[in-house]
Amino acid sequence: MFTPKRILVPTDFSSFSDKALKKAVDIAEEKGAKIYLLHVIDERFQQCGADYCIDTSLLQQVEREAVKTSRERLAKQAAAVTAGRKVEVVYDVQMGYPSEVIIDEQRKKKIDLIVIASQGKKGLKKLLLGSVAERVVRGAKCSVIVVK
Repeated sequence: MFTPKRILVPTDFSSFSDKALKKAVDIAEEKGAKIYLLHVIDERFQQCGADYCIDTSLLQQVEREAVKTSRERLAKQAAAVTAGRKVEVVYDVQMGYPSEVIIDEQRKKKIDLIVIASQGKKGLKKLLLGSVAERVVRGAKCSVIVVK
């Protein structure tokens, strides 16, 4: 029987990601596993538009604030979902391409299970770039549970 010890849960703070985290907490509590909660800030932020560019220092300030805010949200999310449960959750925020960062974290932390939402934020971006979950399923070297 498969007994994961390190579970990676990527989140984009959507309701879909919340469901994946709840599923991961259930598994972690039952199997005695540790959860690694990860939020990836997509670095494909466009610095220049048609006739203007955002100053580099302003862009860096926005990125620092995004990381700070994301860490605060992760702390609240972890506390809320583990209240009264015997589960250890550590969390991190990283910049990069979400699927690449997730797969890299799986390798670096020797994750043996990824629990990911089947969909996250919606819109034109998802149609143009494809599904993060699909890329993770294809690229991960461990088991992946996709939560609808």
